[in-house]
Amino acid sequence: MQDKNWLRAMPWVFVLIWSTGFIVARYGMPYAPPMRFLWLRFLISIVCFLVWVRWSKVAWPQNRAQWFHIGMTGVFMHVGYLGGVWEAVKAGMGSGLTALIVGLQPILTALWVSGRGARVSNRQWAGLALGFGGLTLVVLHKLGAGEANAWNLSLTVLALVSITVGTLYQKHFVQPCDVRTANTVQLMAAFLAVTPLAAMETEAMVWTGELIGAMAWSVLAVTLGGSSLLFMLIQRGAATAVTSLLYLVPPTTALMAWLLFNEPVTTYTLIGTALAAWGVSWVVRTPPSQR
Repeated sequence: MQDKNWLRAMPWVFVLIWSTGFIVARYGMPYAPPMRFLWLRFLISIVCFLVWVRWSKVAWPQNRAQWFHIGMTGVFMHVGYLGGVWEAVKAGMGSGLTALIVGLQPILTALWVSGRGARVSNRQWAGLALGFGGLTLVVLHKLGAGEANAWNLSLTVLALVSITVGTLYQKHFVQPCDVRTANTVQLMAAFLAVTPLAAMETEAMVWTGELIGAMAWSVLAVTLGGSSLLFMLIQRGAATAVTSLLYLVPPTTALMAWLLFNEPVTTYTLIGTALAAWGVSWVVRTPPSQR
């Protein structure tokens, strides 16, 4: 019974953890270059996962092909997605606009799935449209003149494409395996990929309390917790249903920012949050036979 309750709660726990990503950026980004922050975050996370793997004595992926496929998902979802988002925020793009662009992922996923012959039901399409409408309402008031330029817009689109490709790649190529060893392999590949990018940055890391807190939360909650939950959700569920949960991230982030930083929550936020949640429920409650 407890296992069933945990499986039901897993998507909503994931949304809460994943939503803290922009909050962490608010705390930490003024004090560190993005790629060097991610490089150190990946390194610490690898050490934590190795200790966890050794303690639990779980099996590693069985063949080189699976190591390669898991590593590729790590490059897409840790370097491409996180690197794109953090670089865009560092380059001046607001969190609302970044969230809106990355929030297009369920649409891209549904288009790809339908293009490959899998059926996306009318109910799912309606849910995706409703969720996107709610998401747009939440971030619309944050869209300001001068927020976007060719550079930071390209970085955000890179993040969008990376997490979409990474999700679909994992669903198609990665066989069921233990989430702890899989995450370790992902992070090892991401660490290797981000090392030359971090080496090119010249800005120094300023170790303030905000940066230390952002690093600790990024490792313990977002990477060890959120990334593990995302891996398990993709492994267990349909790609369209899983990615539709990301519609709830920007509204949840807005509510967190209101609680932590006293940022105003407008009528758009309240209505958009309700619409996004309603749209997601249409997608995730669609019978498996229609996915």
